[in-house]
Amino acid sequence: MADWDAIILGAGAAGMMCAAVAGQRGRRVLLIDHADQPGKKILISGGGRCNFTNVDTAADRYLSANPHFAKSALGRYSAQDFIALVDSYGIAWHEKTLGQLFCDGSAKQIVAMLEEECAKGRVTMALGQPIADVAHGDGLYRVTVGGVEHCAPALVLATGGPSIPKMGATGFAYDVARQFGLSIIQPRPALVPFTLGADEALFQALSGVSADVMVRWNKMRFREAALFTHRGLSGPAMLQISSYWQHRTPIHVDFLPDHDADWLIEAKRERPRASLRKIVAQALTERLADALLERAGVQGEMGNLSDKALRQLGARLHDWPFAPTGTEGYAKAEVTVGGIATAGLSSRTMEASKVPGLYAIGEAVDVTGWLGGYNFQWAWASGWAAAQAV
Repeated sequence: MADWDAIILGAGAAGMMCAAVAGQRGRRVLLIDHADQPGKKILISGGGRCNFTNVDTAADRYLSANPHFAKSALGRYSAQDFIALVDSYGIAWHEKTLGQLFCDGSAKQIVAMLEEECAKGRVTMALGQPIADVAHGDGLYRVTVGGVEHCAPALVLATGGPSIPKMGATGFAYDVARQFGLSIIQPRPALVPFTLGADEALFQALSGVSADVMVRWNKMRFREAALFTHRGLSGPAMLQISSYWQHRTPIHVDFLPDHDADWLIEAKRERPRASLRKIVAQALTERLADALLERAGVQGEMGNLSDKALRQLGARLHDWPFAPTGTEGYAKAEVTVGGIATAGLSSRTMEASKVPGLYAIGEAVDVTGWLGGYNFQWAWASGWAAAQAV
């Protein structure tokens, strides 16, 4: 006999969403998490204000071995659907740059909302207990937790990826998926700061300096702030490009995306007596200008510098290569690229095609969004999709 209609492993964004919706559809749902409270990653997101969705959500803003996989779920449960839920709870929010929505108050409001939605669905939560065993037989999944075995015909993997291990994150979902024969796309840290080597130690002096840049890797480009750190490069622009970056390849930074190619030559004609340092510092900042000009090895009065030298410097400031030695890893990564392969899942229901009753949702799946609320929207949408099917 099944104790439950569905057992959901992981009480994060995707797991709580799935549990609430399935419960409100009349399903008997058990939601299990080793953490002592639900939604721990939600609480620290967006600086504690939870960047809960993005109004510009579209499938082309997600990385996956199958770029079309996310379309179905995102199309059936949209950012507007989640906004309507937030509004129904009277949670005030505001839009920041680039379509990002944040709570005016606290991320705790989003967790409380999801807990209330679970309560409406009569979801039973088993928190603060590690999962001892997961097995399958006679059409039922058996999950042992706290010395008790629970059975259900549906099992949902919603335990996320290994990013931010200090929050208790692990690769548990991958282990269970492999146990049932599902493939894993090699996971790696994403939305993560870069580290720079000793040959670029000059830039450590810029720790704390930020600049509005265009960063490029292959054909991907992002226009946002970059931040120099004592270890390398961070800030939204760098976190975005890190999801695409591959080891031992350079990234290219345009420090002056609003200036044309010959702006230094025009500045020379207008202000021949001004120093190059002063001209560049006005476009950037003094500390950044000093570091870049020192590395470029160009100094002097504008009138004394040749057009060729200024053109070369201008080109370098528009396309400055950095060769990261790596990233700060899972400890500082906001999400994980890779995970349970979408090739073995239904894009409509999130069910494993060869393992009836087994579902995977959220960050555990090989679908990773850009920075700015996209990963939460995938959690809500994939959780909702699975909840329609369990």
